[in-house]
Amino acid sequence: MSRKKYTLQNTPFVVPTTDGKIIKEHFGKTSDGNSDISIAHMVAPAGWSEPFQTPEFEEFTFIIKGRKQFIIEDETVILEAGQSIKIEKDTRVQYSNPFKEACEYIAICTPAFSMDLVHRED
Repeated sequence: MSRKKYTLQNTPFVVPTTDGKIIKEHFGKTSDGNSDISIAHMVAPAGWSEPFQTPEFEEFTFIIKGRKQFIIEDETVILEAGQSIKIEKDTRVQYSNPFKEACEYIAICTPAFSMDLVHRED
């Protein structure tokens, strides 16, 4: 009997949050133990933001619906549906959705997202 050459993810890990953001990790440390990459489907509600951080991982973001604001070092970048961005590791960044509609997006981190590697500011 041969080993399966794929992994189908039907039950992503839903990350508990207190800020209204929905995070469903399909692959990564908490969902399947993979520390090399994490892939998550997210919805950031209108008005959402999180503290600045300087992660030890690259983060790729693809916007499905809505808009998302990034403050990268001292530059503000706004992504809209259909756009994507790659942010290098060890870059100071703040993610937010200051807009009136929710933002749905996919986030991919290499290596995988980890609270130990994100370095959020207080």
